[in-house]
Amino acid sequence: MKIIDLSLTMRTGMRGIAWDTHTTLEKDGWNSRTLHLYSHATTHMDAPRHFFERGLTIDHQDLQKCIGPARVVDLGEVAPRALITVADLGPLADEIGPGDRLLFKTGWSKRIDEPAYRDELPRIGLELAQLLADKHVALVGVEPPSVAAVDDLAEITAVHRTLLGAGVVIVEGLTNLDQLKSKRVTFIALPLKVADGDGTPVRAIAIEGDLAELA
Repeated sequence: MKIIDLSLTMRTGMRGIAWDTHTTLEKDGWNSRTLHLYSHATTHMDAPRHFFERGLTIDHQDLQKCIGPARVVDLGEVAPRALITVADLGPLADEIGPGDRLLFKTGWSKRIDEPAYRDELPRIGLELAQLLADKHVALVGVEPPSVAAVDDLAEITAVHRTLLGAGVVIVEGLTNLDQLKSKRVTFIALPLKVADGDGTPVRAIAIEGDLAELA
């Protein structure tokens, strides 16, 4: 059994991440910080409230969707601004079904420190988003910070509303998918329990091998 950490490391200077010193060991007897987190910073999960005024909030997220078997969809090194389509899934497009979890492996997280990471991200096409919604997929995980272009309000709204409206959990900002050797893994990504939250950072991991070894 092998555990692969799929979460970006939070560091100062990243978009939506900052902290202040609250106490110090020398002065107060223990170290602590006050964290300032954008709800969609680093590796994170979207709640329907992100794009629906009365949508489900993150504290009511169905955790059964957040833990379980996942397929690793290896798309190779995807080009900037590429549109990921149904055709890119090949035979998998006919195989996926209700409750499936899909992790899209694109190599994009290697660009985390480049402007292109956010500004030129590859994205899930609306046709593909609709297919995933129609198939009642449980969860979609991607390496870019969004499933759709952040500079195109119409696109980002349509894709998010299509997925979230169908109950598909969205996890964005994954990393280390290049370390996965198996086509199927156990995926875990748990959100912070924030009242009325539209999303939160998560700690996402993949487990390769027999979970019985954890017992």
